[in-house]
Amino acid sequence: THPQTVVMSEPKSPTPTPGDTYKGWLFKWTNYIKGYQRRWFVLSNGLLSYYRTQAEMGHTCRGTINLATANIAVEDSCNFVISNGGAQTYHLKASSEVERQRWITALELAKAKAVHMQAESAGQAGSGRNAEIQSTLRTLNSKVEDLTTCNDLIVKHGSALQRSLSELEGIRVGGDMGEKIRQVTERATLFRITSNAMINACRDFLSLAQNHSKRWQKALQTERDQRIRLEETLEQLAKQHNHLERAFRGATVLPPSFSNPALGASGKGDASDEDDDNEFFDAMEDPAEFITVPADPKRSGSNISGFSSEAGMDDQSLEPVRKRRTRIPDKPNYYLNLWSIMKNCIGKELSKIPMPVNFNEPLSMLQRLSEDLEYYELLDKAAKCQSSLEQMCYVAAFTVSSYSTTVHRTGKPFNPLLGETFELDRLRECGYRSLCEQVSHHPPAAAHHAFSEKGWTLRQEITLASKFRGKYLSIMPLGSIQCIFDKSSNHYSWKKVTTTVHNIIVGKLWIDQSGEIDVVNHKTGDRCHLKFAPYSYFSRDIPRKVTGVVTDKDGKAHYVLSGTWDEKMEFSRVMQSSKGENGTEGKQRTVYQTLKAKGVWTKNPLPEGAENMYFFSSLALTLNEPEEGVAPTDSRRRPDQRLMEDGRWDEANAEKQRLEEKQRTARREREREAVKAASSPEEGAHQDNYQAQWFEKIDDPVSGETLHVYKGGYWEAKDQGSWDMCPDIF
Repeated sequence: THPQTVVMSEPKSPTPTPGDTYKGWLFKWTNYIKGYQRRWFVLSNGLLSYYRTQAEMGHTCRGTINLATANIAVEDSCNFVISNGGAQTYHLKASSEVERQRWITALELAKAKAVHMQAESAGQAGSGRNAEIQSTLRTLNSKVEDLTTCNDLIVKHGSALQRSLSELEGIRVGGDMGEKIRQVTERATLFRITSNAMINACRDFLSLAQNHSKRWQKALQTERDQRIRLEETLEQLAKQHNHLERAFRGATVLPPSFSNPALGASGKGDASDEDDDNEFFDAMEDPAEFITVPADPKRSGSNISGFSSEAGMDDQSLEPVRKRRTRIPDKPNYYLNLWSIMKNCIGKELSKIPMPVNFNEPLSMLQRLSEDLEYYELLDKAAKCQSSLEQMCYVAAFTVSSYSTTVHRTGKPFNPLLGETFELDRLRECGYRSLCEQVSHHPPAAAHHAFSEKGWTLRQEITLASKFRGKYLSIMPLGSIQCIFDKSSNHYSWKKVTTTVHNIIVGKLWIDQSGEIDVVNHKTGDRCHLKFAPYSYFSRDIPRKVTGVVTDKDGKAHYVLSGTWDEKMEFSRVMQSSKGENGTEGKQRTVYQTLKAKGVWTKNPLPEGAENMYFFSSLALTLNEPEEGVAPTDSRRRPDQRLMEDGRWDEANAEKQRLEEKQRTARREREREAVKAASSPEEGAHQDNYQAQWFEKIDDPVSGETLHVYKGGYWEAKDQGSWDMCPDIF
């Protein structure tokens, strides 16, 4: 997998034993230019850190992996890989097989110990745990002092009792009395023996407790000092970075490429080879699964386009409609360090972190979901297609187009309140109507229904699972998206890929989409397998690349798609396919002979001044525009979001807290009602009997998915201006 490297022989290291710190030289893969570099590695307290030299150990650590969450894999006799699931991967090479095995043993032992320690301490906040242990130690210390006092008193009273008994034995008395005194003496002797045993046990316990107490206090203090130092350093870094970025913005005009992480926005142009693999996905990318070559048009017939001529025609006969806004107030330039808020939230669900509006954009998640319709024309064209395979190309391009608005959108949408709705009525302009509703609060889930007069229906239910990993944020959308065409009854379904927000702690936030999507036509068995390549600093490929192959139910390829999720997609008709030579990883690649590629989708340009308006597209700018006649639960009526859009962030934060508390009160009330209605208290406990207004949960017989589907009534209620059904959520 990596280029072969001559490895220097190393002095023998002792075999590691559990709990020991383990150190030594290893070769670490840096990049294709420099290959493997010799680095000093230190394994201690469940952390594997590395330095350029031993001398650096005092001041500059080049990277650290926590083994509790790491995966250790052996590649060959000397190579092994340590990865923590995407953000960090170390490809390492030892000087010999024996040395490699020593490291693997040490790492596995350290990992087992770290996992055990993590399990023991799970669920407790660090600072709270520290205070708890300190308080326990103080209580223990005072009890130990009480034991010492009791010990002294027992010795003192025991001696006095022995003296009194000896004196009694010296007095000459009659038979009965003498017998009683002998019994008391025997009992006193037994008491003395037992007391001595207890005193010895207490003395052992005391010395153990005192030794451990000192050790605990020392360890806790070290840990606390390290944490404070780390937090201060990160705080300082974030401030310095912000200051530099501002100074840089003031001093120079950025070239257009600077905002693109692929072209060096993360400052990787310097001589350092370190931390490259921390900042970006690892260098070892899978090679392309297929390559395309032009087919001979003479042999295959140049008129075979595979696409019906009417597919590209647009309806231009729509009457003029209301003019919508093209601006929103500029985003205020408030500096707030994201790290200061998120440092205590690592590993938590994002929806449970109380985030101020400073990190939001003035749209709700329901409005973001409606933005998927920006390129609705792709579905209009798909509805006109005669062939289902051709239709699949448009549907696949539509799935990719929904990510194009996210590339610069680092603001977080507002979490919708339960029962919040958002309508997008573009029937006159674009021929479609769309409705979203927040149908669940924990986990947060939104249902979406859109129908078009051009003959298609889109429905989706999305639940966001998100985890803050410290350096980056992963957002995993769960749930299904479905598109149904009236004329053919073709029923498509697919799921969304993972979104990653990088540089949470320091630097310019940037977003990546990665993973695989299978778009399936349940009626015909046609399938399109789309692959979103994760961004890699080392890859020679264009960034944000997407490739796809459209196959029929028998697995035969008919079209290939290629492009990027932020710019454009093209498709090519496959004339012939054959297994090619093995790729660099030993995988066999398919070679497709194709006709000339045609564009299927191109991103709309951003409006002027978008960088000051949260990088909103022209459609996004109109979504929160106040509109008459919408439901009282509509996102446009949400007061904290409106205040935030107007730049009144302090008032928006206060309003956000009020709304969230109102939502919690409503939930508690529903739970109380459920307890009353239940036949037993256990049955009613924690039952949230919330029913969505406009959607109902069904098992879809075609796709096999369970999802909320629009049950009707919204547009009729709007026509009549009758919103009695709507809950009071704002």
